[in-house]
Amino acid sequence: MHQSQNNYYKQVTPQVTPQVTPQVSALLNVLQGELNRKELQDALGLADRENFRKNYLVPALEAGLIEMTIPDKPNSRMQRYRRTPVPAADDHRQ
Repeated sequence: MHQSQNNYYKQVTPQVTPQVTPQVSALLNVLQGELNRKELQDALGLADRENFRKNYLVPALEAGLIEMTIPDKPNSRMQRYRRTPVPAADDHRQ
């Protein structure tokens, strides 16, 4: 592989594959169905709301691994979170 190609892949790879931290992985492990913030925090044994938001919730949302049930109202008291659908391997076939 040429040096310029090697640099290209180094720059592209982090954006193509989202970095899953241990915190995000733990969140995904407890997220079954749809849960609100408190339910998720309780399932993870976390008391600090800001720590949960900064290290678990926001990274998972930004990576596209979870989604809000009410995306138009992110601060709604009715907000819940669920895993994003995983595309089936056959989606590209017709």
